[in-house]
Amino acid sequence: MILSGVLGGPGRLTDLVAVGALTALIPRQVLDGAIATHECRERRVRKLPAHMVVYLLIALCLFPDDDYEELAEKLTGMLAFVPGSRWEPPTRGAVTQARQRLGAEPVKEVFERVARPAASATTAGAWLGRRRLMAIDGFVLDLPDTPANPEEFPKDSAGGYETAFAQARVVAISECASHAIVAADVSGCWDGEQTLAYSLYERLEEDMLLLADRGFYSFYAWGQARRSGAQLLWRVQAGLRPDWLRDLEDGSWLAVITNPVVGLHKSQKARLREDARQGRPLDPDRAVIVRVVDYTVPDRKGDHIRLITSILDPAEATAEDLAHCYHDRWEAETGIDQLKTHLRGPGRILRSRTPDLVRQEIWAYLLIHWAAATLICVAATTAGTDCKVRSGTDQTKDVSEWYAKPDSQYIVRAMPPDDPTKNNWC
Repeated sequence: MILSGVLGGPGRLTDLVAVGALTALIPRQVLDGAIATHECRERRVRKLPAHMVVYLLIALCLFPDDDYEELAEKLTGMLAFVPGSRWEPPTRGAVTQARQRLGAEPVKEVFERVARPAASATTAGAWLGRRRLMAIDGFVLDLPDTPANPEEFPKDSAGGYETAFAQARVVAISECASHAIVAADVSGCWDGEQTLAYSLYERLEEDMLLLADRGFYSFYAWGQARRSGAQLLWRVQAGLRPDWLRDLEDGSWLAVITNPVVGLHKSQKARLREDARQGRPLDPDRAVIVRVVDYTVPDRKGDHIRLITSILDPAEATAEDLAHCYHDRWEAETGIDQLKTHLRGPGRILRSRTPDLVRQEIWAYLLIHWAAATLICVAATTAGTDCKVRSGTDQTKDVSEWYAKPDSQYIVRAMPPDDPTKNNWC
């Protein structure tokens, strides 16, 4: 389809399609850039060009109960009212083929280009001092039991048991205040969360404080995350025995943690502790200095919690500050619940029947969840309220209403003049 005289030059009828409020966060130029990077632009004029498929995937995530033809009607139905267009929505088979042509990598590329923290300097609950609170966590998604899916997403999990469905594991870094996921990796469930997390630490930024549960700690993971320049606040398992250096005035204490793989003797560990006390630099591949915060939670039957942090100076964050903000890590769980339960739907499996389309669908869910969380955060910040309160279970319903609003400005971003002779449609 060719359009001229409306958009400043030759164009297609499908160039008029947008996704309402989400278009500002997922602009067309980003889609075009990702498509060009992966060389998946269509070679001939099609009813569903590559950028339209990305918009269709967004609709797929917003309306999980609708089939492909209903989604295509929601997205492009207004084009039938464009004078001279003779538009008919694509069929189910056409949508499937278009998704296969696009693949997963361009959608992942779009996510990685746009996904950024949503909180501003005035967003309530987003910061500890000058550090932006982030959290890392993982979740699994059930997949259709097709012959193809178990080839990349088997039912054998990293825990050694067989699941009822093929499952995909996702590990993600999200902003605690907004729940916006800014980095993620996807694999089969034979890969554990700690393994997938390694690829994400390089996405951290220097102004971030990353919170993590005890399942993510290892000496290697800690070192890799610290090389990003971000500060860390991680819970550790009871079996970790840091070597005491000295107590601090706020009740925390400094310690040395040595690399267990190196296999240091007691004399070598003692030498490292002495070097740390004297302020001599340590080889980060052999040992690191951390600050330890121990506390109990009375309403959890005295559950003992041990945190280690790379923030060594109590003047920057006291032990009480760190213990308090660590529990914002649960905001990552809330964000995951929003995606799995309220966006995808409770107990629902994904609809994609091949591994590549599974990855494509997951990246589309991550993309729309990021956009929804960002819109909620911006609205809450503008209103001067805590976005963690506003980012409740109805956030995706609000976005769906914006998306499906019948007013043409939410579906078509530019309508041609009433005179069809001024346009060339084909």
